[in-house]
Amino acid sequence: MSLVARLLALRNDPRAQKAPPFLSALCVIVGVAWLLILPLNEYSRQTYVSENALLPGQVHTYFGGSEHNIFRAYRQEVAALGDKTDEEYAGVVPLRTEKLAEFFKSCGLRVAGQTYRYTAAGRNITGQNVYAVLQGPRADATEAVVLIGAWKNMENAPNQSGVALVLTMARYFKRWSLWSKDIIFLITGDSTAGPQAWVDAYHDAHSPTTVESLTLKSGALQGAVAVDYPAGTWGHRFDKLHIIYDGINGQLSNLDLFNTAVSIASGQMGIGCTLQRMWKHDDSYQERLETMLRGMLSQGLGHASGPHSSFIPYHVDAITLQTIGDGWQDEMSLGRTVESMFRSLNNLLEHLHQSFFFYLLMQANRFVSIGTYLPSAMLVAVSFTIMSIALWIQSGRPKQSTKVGISEPEEKKKGVKEDLTILKQDGMVALVPTETLEVTERQLFLPLTFVCAVHFLGLVPLYVFNNTSESSLTRTFTLSTAITLILPPLTSIFLTIIRTPTRQETTLLSCFSLLLLGMFLSALATLNFSLAFLVGLATAPLSFVHLCIPTSANGTSQPSSNRLKPRIMCATVALLLAALSPLTLTFAVTWATGMNVIEVLTAASMGWHVHGLWTQVVVWLLWWPAWFIGSVVAWLGATGSLQD
Repeated sequence: MSLVARLLALRNDPRAQKAPPFLSALCVIVGVAWLLILPLNEYSRQTYVSENALLPGQVHTYFGGSEHNIFRAYRQEVAALGDKTDEEYAGVVPLRTEKLAEFFKSCGLRVAGQTYRYTAAGRNITGQNVYAVLQGPRADATEAVVLIGAWKNMENAPNQSGVALVLTMARYFKRWSLWSKDIIFLITGDSTAGPQAWVDAYHDAHSPTTVESLTLKSGALQGAVAVDYPAGTWGHRFDKLHIIYDGINGQLSNLDLFNTAVSIASGQMGIGCTLQRMWKHDDSYQERLETMLRGMLSQGLGHASGPHSSFIPYHVDAITLQTIGDGWQDEMSLGRTVESMFRSLNNLLEHLHQSFFFYLLMQANRFVSIGTYLPSAMLVAVSFTIMSIALWIQSGRPKQSTKVGISEPEEKKKGVKEDLTILKQDGMVALVPTETLEVTERQLFLPLTFVCAVHFLGLVPLYVFNNTSESSLTRTFTLSTAITLILPPLTSIFLTIIRTPTRQETTLLSCFSLLLLGMFLSALATLNFSLAFLVGLATAPLSFVHLCIPTSANGTSQPSSNRLKPRIMCATVALLLAALSPLTLTFAVTWATGMNVIEVLTAASMGWHVHGLWTQVVVWLLWWPAWFIGSVVAWLGATGSLQD
């Protein structure tokens, strides 16, 4: 009982009342510092293959010789189709799709096609996929792997050599009798909508009104490899392989698949590997940190980074092999890499599960697992919870009590007797101030109603930005930014006119907002660590907004100078928060990186309608409401009209 009494007594200890803001700030600082030390050798590990059945690089590859002539012939045929569009029909099937189907049929494969049509940001995204199934001689059609070649890559450049390589590998694989899994050769109309339409239809998760059902299927997909080789008609020798592994909504493929690709390319074929567009990597601390931060940004955005991204949400491990640079590697080296990878996937007895699904890569051969990096995001999320608890305790104190993080009121004038109460427990007697025993009723209606209403209000911009045409996005973004910045001061004035909120109610507003923010970020960190960490840093100042609210005068009047200083501080905080609004930060980041904000919003709308992207949900239903409530609280403090 003595220990419990001491702990309860800490609630009224002035030192304990000042601690939460400092403890919250410490959590944010330690969380950022935790992330910055991860590239060090002591906190990261060398990559390794956990699944012994893969045996990467342990087989002899035979792709070469006459296959080179076949590849060049296919490349010329594909280049001849480059000027043909999907609108040029030959009967019912577009000419390009029909020609590609003929190539697959000539190899003795079963062939089918698929059309799709999406609408996003006023755009009509249409195209056709063609695919062929090689039934494994030793397979029972229960498992399959996919080789993908998009007609156009992510830069919208023709992927002529990539498509030609898929056709060549189909002809080459057909001659082998060692396959224990079916192999699906997929050529999509583009690198985003096409793969998504195909994989949705393969798992019967598509909308028949926009995506055609598949007439030909195989077994459960065990893995997928996409080839991005945008060499022209006469080919182009490359230097390295850029391995892309990011999936939709920050999901990642099993690390074993990435390690297998690196082991085969660099170990067996002598091809250098890089990631996150780090073309030159000297394995220094700065290079590791930049690679890790680029990976976090890509994961946080959650967009499709290649044709493989659409497969990962269906628990199909997939990567994209992209050729970069000028070197001495040619299509035969890339073909042997693909052959060796499929030979490794052919060895699998079960789905990849031994290695990590949550990781941060900082170099092709170095990574950090979830157990090491997760505390950084959790510490940032905990900082909001700490301040929420502190504000809840503060809201239940008598009006004469000290608010959290603010110094004690001035001592009472001499001659004024303090009201004391005698407490007896376990034979002990103590005199305590009567005010510390008072119970203050919390007025919850206004704070709860306001917080819920603001979170539901986030549905409006979520709907508007996802359903506005591209031609109107500029006007919509400008108008939304203006409304977002002027809405908090107008809301504070409106609340003051209707019924001036009390200091307790503003305290509870911050309390509930920070509680929801910390709770959702903690849950989000286990699903998309990068998004949770980035949103946590952007909203970290909200924990300290309530510290600028002027305290009660204990029933006495304050000098005008003492009342004006906190109001100026609150107004300054409100203006600083305006610079940290989601729309303002979006514009600032896109401008600093040389991107077009309209292109970003268009890609987000496409991701919403095509890929099921939920980054916008986090922005408008979590980040924006927390920012809005924090700004309203700051403007309420700036008005100086809060009731005691």
